[in-house]
Amino acid sequence: MAPDSSTVKAVWAQQEPSVLLIEDDEADALLVEELVADCTPGMRLSWVRSLTEACEALATATPDCVLLDLHLPDSQGLEGVARVRQEADVAVVVLTGLAEESAGLAAVAAGAQDYLIKGRVDPELFGRAVRYAIQRKQAEQAAAALQAGQLRAEENARLERGLLPTPLVSEEHGLDVVARYLPGREQALLGGDFYDVVQTPDGTVHVLIGDVSGHGPDEAALGVGLRIAWRTLVISGSTGARRLSTLQDILVAERTGPQIFATLTSMELLPDRRSARVTRAGHPGMLVRKGRGVEWVEVPGGPALGLVSGGLAAWPVQELRLSAGTGMVLFTDGLFEGRTGPGGQRLGEDGLLELARSAAALPPDAFVDSLIRSAEELAEDYGGLTDDVAVLHLRWDRQPDSTEGPGS
Repeated sequence: MAPDSSTVKAVWAQQEPSVLLIEDDEADALLVEELVADCTPGMRLSWVRSLTEACEALATATPDCVLLDLHLPDSQGLEGVARVRQEADVAVVVLTGLAEESAGLAAVAAGAQDYLIKGRVDPELFGRAVRYAIQRKQAEQAAAALQAGQLRAEENARLERGLLPTPLVSEEHGLDVVARYLPGREQALLGGDFYDVVQTPDGTVHVLIGDVSGHGPDEAALGVGLRIAWRTLVISGSTGARRLSTLQDILVAERTGPQIFATLTSMELLPDRRSARVTRAGHPGMLVRKGRGVEWVEVPGGPALGLVSGGLAAWPVQELRLSAGTGMVLFTDGLFEGRTGPGGQRLGEDGLLELARSAAALPPDAFVDSLIRSAEELAEDYGGLTDDVAVLHLRWDRQPDSTEGPGS
């Protein structure tokens, strides 16, 4: 006796191969059951009488293959193929009558993997058709996944060019810049972390590091937009809080929803190489290296961009004095927010400072790499660093000569 359509259950997920038969004619369903029994004893067959029942079953679980009659009470012809493919990414073999071979060919052109003519199928042919249909579908899925991976890689490359630019700094002025970016483990794409370094003709070096909330291509694109806008503002002469106010206007106009915000630190290393002006918008502090010592510095700041509307937000500009050989290390919070123990324990700012002090004697490149590597190792057993990490290390290699002017 053919399977009872009123007791269709999602059992094929644990069986291989598994087939869902969509057939309103009980005699034809009995023939298929006999073919299944003769060709592949281990095959699991489920039967429904209509496309509506099939869609309900497919919403519960996906079989390896669907056998589809092209003439159903609620579907005729290629409509059934389209509906099944819409419900599930599954191999489809259509069943046609003796005089409908052209319909079978049309179904294959519409996305089915194969067709069988009722009454002209022996067990061997039936089994081979089902197995080949499943294999062709798997090959199609693998090809689609490969293409999607290639597209993600290409998009990553485009986003990386926008998020992670080459510093625009004159080598004559002896500024050493180390930049690193590490995508979070959970992201297929780069996230919204961004940075930039630009030197203007007067010798001032402008530095930016920021982080758009959330993950995905929309946030990454917004990060690219903010970074490019910041560089444009720098080149056009905008400074300090006025620069951040303009960036907030851009973020509000371009974000996908009111929940999106961005934190950032903008810094100006002045031509005298002995002072820096820092403007902070909800972003973490920085590490300051002096000799073999490291300190955590967090100047007063204002809210993250996008949290306070209109002219209510204020971002004070703070000046820092720099001694010869001072290193400034800016980063995004992904560096210290990774879990390092059970119960949600995280590295945190204090833990990051401890790591930095243990690596204080290293040169800039090795120092930055040591920070990232140590943070990764501590988080390894608890999911790794799931958020993106951007790090910038800046240090003047030498102080200006007494005869060197601001624009030299």
